[in-house]
Amino acid sequence: MNPKIKEKTMEAFASVLPITIIVLVLSIVLVPVELGTFVMFLAGAVMLIVGMGFFQLGAEMAMTPLGEGIGVMISKSRKTVIAVVTSFVMGTIITLAEPDLQVLANQVPSIPNQVLIWAVAVGMGSLFSVAVVRIGRRVKLSNILFVLYAIVIVLSFFVPSEFLAVSFDAGGVTTGPITVPFIMAMGVGMASIRSDKNASDDSFGLVAISSVGPIIAVLILGIFYKPTGSEYASTELSTAVTTQDAAKEFLFAIPEYIKEVIISILPILGMFLIFQLISHRYRKRQIKKILVGFVYTFVGLVLFLTGVNVGFSQVGTVIGRDLASSNMKWLLVPVGMLIGYYIVKAEPAIQILNKQVSDVTNGVVSAKLMNTCMSIGVSVSVGLSMLRVILGIPIQYILIPGYIIAIVLSRFVPDIFVGIAFDSGGVASGPMTSTFLLPLSIGACEALGGDIMTDAFGVVALVALTPLIAVQLMGLSYKLKQRKAEKAAMAITEPDVIEDFDEIVELEEVERDGE
Repeated sequence: MNPKIKEKTMEAFASVLPITIIVLVLSIVLVPVELGTFVMFLAGAVMLIVGMGFFQLGAEMAMTPLGEGIGVMISKSRKTVIAVVTSFVMGTIITLAEPDLQVLANQVPSIPNQVLIWAVAVGMGSLFSVAVVRIGRRVKLSNILFVLYAIVIVLSFFVPSEFLAVSFDAGGVTTGPITVPFIMAMGVGMASIRSDKNASDDSFGLVAISSVGPIIAVLILGIFYKPTGSEYASTELSTAVTTQDAAKEFLFAIPEYIKEVIISILPILGMFLIFQLISHRYRKRQIKKILVGFVYTFVGLVLFLTGVNVGFSQVGTVIGRDLASSNMKWLLVPVGMLIGYYIVKAEPAIQILNKQVSDVTNGVVSAKLMNTCMSIGVSVSVGLSMLRVILGIPIQYILIPGYIIAIVLSRFVPDIFVGIAFDSGGVASGPMTSTFLLPLSIGACEALGGDIMTDAFGVVALVALTPLIAVQLMGLSYKLKQRKAEKAAMAITEPDVIEDFDEIVELEEVERDGE
């Protein structure tokens, strides 16, 4: 086996093992799960581990160098028109290829699918171009985020409650495992040719700004399309009993995900070929490496998406439904928090972000520290989601104050932490959230007789919100520690200077006495 694949697979194993153990314990102690369903879960976990290993290596070999190369080219052109047009087209095309966007469109029956998909894609492309221009013009990230989220908050007061949760979820589903590594690498590439002190700070923020576009797009649609009579059609659980039944479920699903991943990767592969023809940036050996990286990415995503959609989603629904229908429904909150803490480690794009953060900050913000911070944030968000399901709390009561806190914090936190925080929000709400946490929320909501569109949906939005606050609090702590260290250094230096001065005076007095 390729040593790199082995290394990445072992990292994935360490990330997925805790959530597998948690589900195993829950299925034995609290929520008995049918043997066929649990076998599918274990098979899904194996596919997820192998898939994550291949995906992370593929993204490192293909997405990262391609994104950086295009970012460097845009920066060197120094032409705003080229930057805007290129980034708008890229952002729109990549969003159209996101599999999760199709899922979102099917969940909003009051808007025609193509209308919603194109609105979200154009929203993403528009703000992606704004994010690219920001790096070139060196505009402070917190200023743009303040304006964008002010627009979001104002629009939220004019949108029906049935639309609000889905609108915020749209920002999460469009930043999937295909788009995030590519977009983040572009930011690094654009900032790499700058020599000013803020270059590393500006390498983050592309995902942060871009993910607001879909939210605004769906909020605007919600004002014009009234969601009366729209209902969520719950998915029927599999009836797998034997291992053969479970194997058939995966075999029937694999062709579907092969098709989805091909549709997702082809636009980026096309960009690579066009970029290479125009720039001739990569040599034959590099081209071969990138193409192999695309193959690894393809294999990894097919395995990952099949494993997580077929194996994980049903267990999430069963746990949520059975806990909520028992006398221990309040256990949903601590169980949800525990699952949220560990499940974020299994998000493939999270590991890409954490590595980039560690590289750009030269280890000042380590991958371990980022993992811990993200886990705490997502744990809180899942706990809040379960509390919403039980009590029926309107999502705006959490989201609006949450975003206000995040924006206020951005005025006091070092710029690089603002970019990392808002990028991490988009990255955290990936396929694991939509295929395990959302079914967990829906299963609980169905059992409690709640409104799925208003009470269950929104978990993706909350998962995208809490890392914004958690990472910025980490940045604030870092800033305070830095100031304390500087004061301590000054306190040590000043007495030394005074002592040296006293010694000089004494020496001069001795010399005078000698004379």
